[in-house]
Amino acid sequence: MTTLTGTGEAQRPIWEKYLTDYNEGLGLVYERFVLNDFLESLRQRYALETVLEAPIYGMAGVTGINSAMLARSGARVTLVDDIPDRAEAVRRIWGELGLSPDLRVIPPDGWGELPFEDDSFDLSWNWAALWYLPDPAALLRELVRTSRKLVFVAMPNNLQAGYWMRKHVLDKDFFETVDERWVDINRIRWHLRNEGVEIIDSGVLDTPPWPDTVMPANEVLRRLGVRSEKLEEQFTGDSWEWNTMAYYLGQQPDLYERVIKYAWLDHAPLPWRIKSVWAHHRWLLGRVD
Repeated sequence: MTTLTGTGEAQRPIWEKYLTDYNEGLGLVYERFVLNDFLESLRQRYALETVLEAPIYGMAGVTGINSAMLARSGARVTLVDDIPDRAEAVRRIWGELGLSPDLRVIPPDGWGELPFEDDSFDLSWNWAALWYLPDPAALLRELVRTSRKLVFVAMPNNLQAGYWMRKHVLDKDFFETVDERWVDINRIRWHLRNEGVEIIDSGVLDTPPWPDTVMPANEVLRRLGVRSEKLEEQFTGDSWEWNTMAYYLGQQPDLYERVIKYAWLDHAPLPWRIKSVWAHHRWLLGRVD
């Protein structure tokens, strides 16, 4: 990883802000809610009791809470990170939710040797982190080795408009910090199959009616050079707060309903290939033989 993704000291890492500021923005809260629903459906369908999420950094916003709702549903969750201070912050955040994950810290080059026995978990999974790693294939091998049932991997969808807007206009420097080859879902499929995994399902997820720019709306406007006090007021201030943690803590009980109303395309009975022109993520689900 680099300074923009969490391991350097030359500039403040992106993730640091959200270890204390839980106002993530509408897009991220939407992403969390549709992911939560998807993971819960996997838990129920496959009777998942033990879960490994590694790495925990991939989604923007509050780090480390992707598996929190699985834990609330009764799964025993193990998390892996490679930055001790961040891991301690994640432990604190889970503590605010009354949860206590098994959180392991490994060296930055340790993703090819996770500290678990073979077949330790019902589900080993990751959301959008492969392109940050020095050797993503090594992590995929470890996800397969440590799972006795399922492996789930998702990555940003490079077919949708927001991806290209971000790459060529809004956030060009970011793409110098990641290995973009790993957004190729067929590359991931090949590596999983090479490890003996049977791909049992695939598709797209996180398909709201806005592009995936991975930044707040007011920041998008600023980078596009749009100067409008009216628009800026619309996307800032107390009226524009989207806070997953507040929902989890019971402080904004209506947040799910306010956000999930935008999921009409995610829920539409359309072939995933049609949705893929707008979906923010593509995913694979594999069964370990």
